[in-house]
Amino acid sequence: MALSDKWTAIFEEKARALKQGDSWILQFDDSLVPDRPNAGWQQYIRTTSAWFACMDCGRSWPSNRVMVVFHMRLSGGQGVVKVRRFRQNCKECEEAPMDEPAVSPENIDIVLTNLMEKIRIKCYHEDLGQANRPFVKLNVKSPHEPDHCEGCIQGICDRS
Repeated sequence: MALSDKWTAIFEEKARALKQGDSWILQFDDSLVPDRPNAGWQQYIRTTSAWFACMDCGRSWPSNRVMVVFHMRLSGGQGVVKVRRFRQNCKECEEAPMDEPAVSPENIDIVLTNLMEKIRIKCYHEDLGQANRPFVKLNVKSPHEPDHCEGCIQGICDRS
């Protein structure tokens, strides 16, 4: 199962618990700009952990600073969530392409559970308080590499 398929399957399962009659879809959108949702859209930003693998040399590395940005809107019973998972590239390879994060199913579940709470607060105006579940951290032995992180390059990596 492709990584985006796993996100979509878990999202669809969780979205069924939202208000009856409303339908929700998840769209991947690498053009989302953090802190600049379109008019009528709400934003939610989370950090999670993931593995990356260089498409050039095959080197892989874990990161506990993987930014995920969601923009969401509910209109006329149709909900849309756009998601952007920020990428990283290899510090060993020159001109290495940015690689997609491989987030574990456990952390996808945690991130999307937190997202559903934000949808209930921001789109359905429910008062749920603040109860983000922490993600499962990976054993990372080297420091975060801001020069190789799309979130750092765009100035949003330290937020969650």
